[in-house]
Amino acid sequence: MNKKQSIITFKVDDELFEALQNIPNRSEFIRSALVNALGSVCPLCNGSGMLTKNQKKHWDAFAESHTIERCDTCNEHVLVCLKD
Repeated sequence: MNKKQSIITFKVDDELFEALQNIPNRSEFIRSALVNALGSVCPLCNGSGMLTKNQKKHWDAFAESHTIERCDTCNEHVLVCLKD
């Protein structure tokens, strides 16, 4: 299921406006900056959405004793430890 996207606008001073002009994908840059500022970046992939080869090895080891399940209360995915 795709989440609905919304548009938001905000004012910036001339200096910030000029700095943003040469960024190839301003929308993605601003989204990333906001997510980072709000502390919602995945601690493993650092918001890239991809794991490096070494991160994947660590994830595979972690996943041997953990699973991803859907929370019955909030319906979000959560990590669950399989060890007692």
